[in-house]
Parts: sequence; structure tokens; C-alpha cells
Amino acid sequence: MDPAIAALLAPDIPPDWLDPPDLATARAAQVALATRVVRQDAHGPVRLLGGVDISNNRFDPEGRIYAAVVVLEWPGLRVVETAGAEARASMPYIPGFLGFREVPALLAAWAKLAVKPDVVLVDGHGIAHPRGFGIAAHLGVVLDVPSIGVAKSPLVGRPEAELGEAPGATQPLVWKDQRLGTVLRSKRRSNPLWISTGNRVSLESALDWVRRCDTGYRLPEPTRQAHLAANAIRRAGMAVPPASG
Repeated sequence: MDPAIAALLAPDIPPDWLDPPDLATARAAQVALATRVVRQDAHGPVRLLGGVDISNNRFDPEGRIYAAVVVLEWPGLRVVETAGAEARASMPYIPGFLGFREVPALLAAWAKLAVKPDVVLVDGHGIAHPRGFGIAAHLGVVLDVPSIGVAKSPLVGRPEAELGEAPGATQPLVWKDQRLGTVLRSKRRSNPLWISTGNRVSLESALDWVRRCDTGYRLPEPTRQAHLAANAIRRAGMAVPPASG
């Protein structure tokens, strides 16, 4: 592992928890790591917000991942730094296991930042996941940073009742009689967002931050900017080193 990335990680993160050799190991790692998720607010003053996203072609035979991390000032939401990285995925596209596919590239981008965000919004699920450990929780736990999952489609659960069409309408996201997050209609005539705790941010605060980052688009500004940056990196065709071995 790159020493710059290893230095970022929370203590006691075994290598198999980032790059498991098989799905059974990956599933066990998610279950173990999910016990480390802090579901309450546990962060200091917020002066910088982060947004992360990846871009890739699911049918790319080389499995290239293009990752972007964007840092924005708070308040103001002006982009102050963007970092990108590219890598070859060590795991195929399997719903529920995207953290293992995407987090290594995100860590490589994160390592390049001169300033680190106080809270990061992730394009993907947090605890709204079959094992309570989507990519937003995955990134938040391995880095030990406050994180929020902002997904564009559901993985598990359903709205508790019918979601209204008006912008700002919400419903609890429930699964197996447990609330895992909030479904938010962020923009009229748009599909809702599925918001959940990633790490060190409560469900209530996760929704509040997404709302505070509303600039009139479907996505909150941090993940919107990360989405644009990741796509720009992919289009630029960053060179990926040949696979070893």
C-alpha cells in the first residue's frame, strides 16, 4: 500500500478490509467495519465541506476508476481545491460491495489534498445498506472522518409513506422496521435522494447538511461538483499504470 494512503487510515484497518481476496472476506469485513460506524454527531466546527464521486464505464474491460474529491468553503460553497486519481478496480461491479471497488481510488485522491474537509458528502449510501456499510460509511470509517451518504437510487428500504412532489418533501427511509435514513425530494419533477449517516453524523444532521447545500440542482453542491470533476477526469483520459503481475 502507498505510504501516503496508509498514513491516512484509521488505526487497526487490516489490508483485507480494503482489498479483500473474495466476496466472503468482503462481506465479513463490512460486518466488522459497520460496528465502527458512529451514528451521532461527532465533529468540530465545519469550515470546509467535501464532496466525493467516481466516474467509470461499467463495461470498460480494464475496470478503470476515476475518483474526485472536491473541497468547498462553508458557508459560501466556493470550490477551493479539487483532487483526482485513477486506478484499476480490483473487484467487479457488484451492488452492495462498491466500497471495495471505489474507496481505494478515493483514498488516492484524498491523499493529494492540501486541506481536508471537516465533513464529506459521498455520492452513495451510508448505513442504508444490507450490512449497514455502504461506500459513505466505508470511506468515513477507514479515514475516521464525518461522512454523509447521498445516493441517487435506493439499495434497501422504502419511504415510510408516499413522498410528496414538492421540493423539500421528505419521508423516513425504513427497512426491517428500522429507520436508516431520509428520502428527500430535492427538486420538482426529479427523482429523490436517499440520505443516510456515513460516519460521525446523525441522521438529522445528514439531512440538514444536504438541505443547506442546496443550490437549486437535484444534487447538493459538494457531490454535484464532485460529479462534474470525476467526469472531467474520465474524459481527460488520465493514464493508468499497467497492472502489475
